[in-house]
Amino acid sequence: MAARNQQTSTLMLKSAGRPPWYAPDGKNLPAYVVGIAGGSASGKTSVARRIVESMNVPWVVILSMDSFYRRLTPEESKRAFENNHDFDHPLSYDFESALRALSDLKQGKAVHIPQYDFSTHSPSSQSQYLYGASVIIFEGIFALYDPAILQMVDVKIFVDTDSDICLARRIKRDVAERGRDPLGVLQQYDRFVKPAYDGFVRPTMSNADVIIPRGLDNQVAIDLMIQHIKRQLDEHNATIMRPVLVGQYDGSSAQDGLAPTL
Repeated sequence: MAARNQQTSTLMLKSAGRPPWYAPDGKNLPAYVVGIAGGSASGKTSVARRIVESMNVPWVVILSMDSFYRRLTPEESKRAFENNHDFDHPLSYDFESALRALSDLKQGKAVHIPQYDFSTHSPSSQSQYLYGASVIIFEGIFALYDPAILQMVDVKIFVDTDSDICLARRIKRDVAERGRDPLGVLQQYDRFVKPAYDGFVRPTMSNADVIIPRGLDNQVAIDLMIQHIKRQLDEHNATIMRPVLVGQYDGSSAQDGLAPTL
């Protein structure tokens, strides 16, 4: 069975550059974070792309939880090639690294995002350099799981898709993109994916601000979510900028040559 060297990639939908929003003191304003969770192959990434494309906002990144799989031990790697390792359990992820990357991006700092190679079940030698995001879409099955990460997310979305549809999508994706055989995908789903979803992923739905049934097929819900994010983003920026703008006009914090860039 020939395995394709398929790697995760953190998607930059607009060119990276300097952080687009600055306070009058020259410091960049924190990025707005959207968290999107849901079961495996529920359409999280597709929903994220649709939201970002419809928002038409510059300097937007999609940060995938798949980039933060924990490095396997030799024994775990052996089990992974036998389809006997649970990649859908919270212990398979490095939440500290995900939190650190998300925190740095939110503060406008540069980060190197690791890239994961599903064909070798290990991080690749490549990483992606990101900086200057104004909006961050953080997506993954456990995007709404970790309490520390939840505190950084401004709006939380859960994509709720029928399990049969998720399984069909997973088989198609893993066979075509990750070099897996259908029987192995089914065995892994029954043994690990479905139990992990029921025990760990689905309960995070209670952390969501908005639930989108049927994923990308639910255009009405996505359109409403886009409008909500736009309003929240406007309020987010206005809330941060209002005090410093007031300070400029009353002369209490004005600085020559510095002005907010929105």
